[in-house]
Amino acid sequence: MPELPEVEALAQFLREHAVGAVVGRVDVAALSAVKTFDPEVTALSGRDVTAAGRWGKFLGLECDGLWLITHLSRGGWLRWLDEPSPTPPRPGGKSPLALRVHLFTPEADTPAFDLTEAGTKKRLSVYVVTDPDQVPGIARLGPDALAVSEPEFAEILRGTSQRIKTAIVDQTLLAGIGNAYSDEILHTAKISPFANTKTMPAEKVEQLYAAMRSVLVYAIDRSVGQDAARLKSEKRSGLRVHARTGMTCPVCGDTVREVSYVDRSFQYCPTCQTGGKILADRRMSRLLK
Repeated sequence: MPELPEVEALAQFLREHAVGAVVGRVDVAALSAVKTFDPEVTALSGRDVTAAGRWGKFLGLECDGLWLITHLSRGGWLRWLDEPSPTPPRPGGKSPLALRVHLFTPEADTPAFDLTEAGTKKRLSVYVVTDPDQVPGIARLGPDALAVSEPEFAEILRGTSQRIKTAIVDQTLLAGIGNAYSDEILHTAKISPFANTKTMPAEKVEQLYAAMRSVLVYAIDRSVGQDAARLKSEKRSGLRVHARTGMTCPVCGDTVREVSYVDRSFQYCPTCQTGGKILADRRMSRLLK
C-alpha cells in the first residue's frame, strides 16, 4: 500500500509533470471506483491543472476549482504514460485500470496518467469535489504524521489505550502511516508492536516520535525525484524488517519474525523490540513465553 512517503513523492511528481497542463478526456474503466457523481468526472475536461496535494495517504490534483482525489488503497498505483493509447478502455474489463486522465501540456505533448489496482479486492476510490474536506476519509483524518509536534504526538497516545502498532496506523489519530512504515518505525524505536499507548514511558514516546520522523523523512528523501514507476522498488529496498520474514535483522542479526492476521501481517525483530520474546501468531491469540 502506498503510504505517506510514496504519496508525497507522487504528489511532487504530478506537480512537476501535470501542473500547467490541461485535462483532456477522462476515461473511467472501473465505475465502482468513482465515489462521487456531482460534479461528474467529465467536468474535469478542459480545466487547467493548477496544483497537486496530499492528505495522509490521499492524493489529489486541483483542476481550476475542482479536485480529483484518490485513495490508492492496498493495491492501487499511479502510472504515467508519455504516449497513451488513443482508444478508450472498455469499462468493466479485467484490466487493472480504474481511471485514465489525458493531458495537454504547454509543450504540445499529450501524456496521461492511469490509476490502477492490482488484485481481486477492488478498494481504490476516486472523488471529484470542490473541497478536499468533502471526501469523508479526509474529513476524518488526524494530524499529519510529519506535521504533528512531539507534545501533540504524546497527547494523542495518552488519549487512547491500545497496542502501539494499532494506534499509529489509525488514520483518525495520525495520518499517513500504514503497515510497512509502522513496522519500520517501531523497529527503529526498539519498541514492541504490542506495547500499550497508555502505559508507554515518556522516554519511549520520545524515542518513537524521533523514529517516526527519521523513518518518514528518510523514505521521502529516497522517493521524491524518482520516476513514478520506480517508487515501489525504491520503497522495498529501504525496508529493514517489513516483508522480510525469516531474513536477518540488519541491526542485531536475529531472525525477523511475523505476526499474521486474516488478511495481513506485520514483522518485527525479537532482539531489538521484545527482549527476545517471540510474539504468537494472532490467530493463536496468545503470547508465547
